[in-house]
Amino acid sequence: MPLFAGQGRPSGDKGVFPSTKLLDDEQRLNWLRLIRTPDIGPVTFWRLINYFGSAEQALNLLPEFMRRAGKSHIKPCTPDTAKRELQAARKCGARLVARGEPGYPLLLAHLETPPPLLYVKGNIDLVTRPAVAFVGSRNGSALGQKFTRQLVRELGQADYVIVSGLARGIDTAAHSGALERGTIAVIAGGIDNYYPPQNRELQQQIENTGLVITENPPGFQPRARDFPRRNRIISGSTLATVVVEANLRSGSLITARLAGEQGREVMAVPGHPLDPRAAGTNRLILNGASMITSANDIMEILTPISGKLPRNPPSLYENTTHEPLIRKLDVEPDSRQKIIDALGTSGVEIDELIRATSLSSREVRIILLELELAGKVLHDGGQKVSLVPH
Repeated sequence: MPLFAGQGRPSGDKGVFPSTKLLDDEQRLNWLRLIRTPDIGPVTFWRLINYFGSAEQALNLLPEFMRRAGKSHIKPCTPDTAKRELQAARKCGARLVARGEPGYPLLLAHLETPPPLLYVKGNIDLVTRPAVAFVGSRNGSALGQKFTRQLVRELGQADYVIVSGLARGIDTAAHSGALERGTIAVIAGGIDNYYPPQNRELQQQIENTGLVITENPPGFQPRARDFPRRNRIISGSTLATVVVEANLRSGSLITARLAGEQGREVMAVPGHPLDPRAAGTNRLILNGASMITSANDIMEILTPISGKLPRNPPSLYENTTHEPLIRKLDVEPDSRQKIIDALGTSGVEIDELIRATSLSSREVRIILLELELAGKVLHDGGQKVSLVPH
């Protein structure tokens, strides 16, 4: 599976993405307030930022959008709430980094709708090195874990950073084997959350010598739905995802699927056909994943790619001049219905929607924001939108 084949493809050209200023304290607080507002995820966050030019302007106009979406009971995150979160993070020794700032994984930053903010704790220089993700069964076999440690040690000697999710089994083997050369743990809970409990000591070691990353606030206890979001960060931060032992219902296959959608390499270690833990990896290979039997197999695929990585972060998409960028929100009364009538449950490109309705780009984008906040439309992360199936 070729790297960068999907919509998340970063550019390898120097200077395509100019270096940007850091967010100032006020902007950082506003970004945090916006992403912590109920019903605002990364996709909606970036649409609001791109449309209004800054989180401040988006927060000012959000109550009106919520009212139109029928969610006037939902209020933006308050400054005091955001400040308390930042204080808790500092107490934990973590720092908050925005997309495009030092400490934010460069490959992840070049996805179309990555998490706008991440908490990081440890050695942030690790995010500048080429990285490989390792995922697999929580009940990994002794041989599977041994082979994982062997692979990551050899990759570490070649200056690759190992990224995983700090779960039991294969994740634990990957982090343990990579501690000396560099490893990044992406967790689903808060930066002060140790999960699973038996990996508390390992997580503390990674905080001291590696890097721990999360998009969630201190004190946050992970739920089942938070792990796929964590997996998207794991795959999006790396050149390739290597799967070692996974049954057909393993969450590791979600990470592999996300890697493919992000245009990353997907690799798998084959296993015995009678071992259920090999069913998922063998299926991946049948479907086109690269078969891995040694660290050399991984490096042969990645070495030509590593020299084509983006060297600059993308823009912060923030109006750093503090000039007001408030745009008109008024739309014609029948325009919303035109958009709904033109949509279906299959995705359609926004430009096509503009042509089909003869509405202005401004009207279409305002209405889509309203419908998105109302939970009536879905964005595919790119330029396609569809109605939410009833």
